[in-house]
Amino acid sequence: MVASGALVGLWLLRRELRRSGLPESALDVGLAGVFGGLAGAKLLWVAEHLGEEPLLALVFSRGGLSWFGGFAGGVLAGSWLMNHRRLPKVAVLAAATPGLVVGHQIGRIGCFLVGDDYGRPSDLPWAVAFPQGLPPTTVPVHPTQLYEALALVPVALLLLRWRGQGRSDRFVLGAYLLMAGAVRFAVEFLRINTPVVGVLTVAHLGALLAIVVGLVLLAAARRALDRKPDTKRVRARA
Repeated sequence: MVASGALVGLWLLRRELRRSGLPESALDVGLAGVFGGLAGAKLLWVAEHLGEEPLLALVFSRGGLSWFGGFAGGVLAGSWLMNHRRLPKVAVLAAATPGLVVGHQIGRIGCFLVGDDYGRPSDLPWAVAFPQGLPPTTVPVHPTQLYEALALVPVALLLLRWRGQGRSDRFVLGAYLLMAGAVRFAVEFLRINTPVVGVLTVAHLGALLAIVVGLVLLAAARRALDRKPDTKRVRARA
């Protein structure tokens, strides 16, 4: 499912690069993001679970991928390549947002199938037990993987709509960070993770950071729109 998500995400990236008139060579940034994301996702998950199992067992676990680690690793790898090739970072990242969301959705379905990243015990009709999960549980729990995948559907649709409308790159990127961060922040309250600051987990803090950066980008997009001259008034004055 991770491989499927990467392929669909790269296909969407190519589509959005063409829409924006960006060079197709920027697709290599997506490939770098995939590999950097996988490395970051595994490393952060291993760091969060150090001491629970031997190090090699954690590294080679059939599950164990942190979305925030993957996001950070992907952005770092992609940014390095964009610097190397002198590509416009905000424009390329904005073009990547629909693919990131859809790839994230597909990856979460993979988490459900492997029994990873599930939630707290629940007696709801759709609660699921994962006797072969990571870790195994015979108690029905919230399928938070599916909650997150479903919550990201409107996010993907809105991003594709705004890209089609020609919204600014800062607006699209800011909206992505705000919405994806809000989704993860909400779902995290149903997950079983160790709090690090009060009731907040590492994922909560990462989500809050994404929300803050998203709001900053949206504010910058708004200021740029306010500074843009009204062409109708300019013509009238002329």
